[in-house]
Amino acid sequence: MANGVFNIAKGRVNELCDRVEQGDPAASRFQVRLLKTAEADATLEDYDTFAAILGGANAEADFTNYATKTLAAADVSRTTDDTGNTQYSTVVNDQTWTAAGGATNNTLVKLVICYDPLGTDVDTNLIPLTHHDFSATTDGNDLIADFGASFFSAA
Repeated sequence: MANGVFNIAKGRVNELCDRVEQGDPAASRFQVRLLKTAEADATLEDYDTFAAILGGANAEADFTNYATKTLAAADVSRTTDDTGNTQYSTVVNDQTWTAAGGATNNTLVKLVICYDPLGTDVDTNLIPLTHHDFSATTDGNDLIADFGASFFSAA
């Protein structure tokens, strides 16, 4: 599913997935954030925190019932394919925003996965890892992010 990796996370995504999976540190988590406007990928990838992303010409979703999705150890896994020489970072389940929109709707363009080392959901602490094209318009129905086989792979 990965469309791009933020410069600060290049070479580190699987390592940080392992940290969340192993609970090291115990409060570490991934955060799934949605953007309703986003700069070009080459510009977006230069940001080092989610707060910096929001400080640029990007806007986080604000549709009715929007909330950050938090992924803990049970929600992520890493697998290694020695035959194919690839390591995969996976979100175990699709993420659903129930009754997304209705009163306030958004047209969404990006999904961003961030590493939260402290588990505090504070934008200045979130290290953006990967960004994914995510084209959807909310209308009060459930919104589902399907991560497929993995959100990131390294070969």
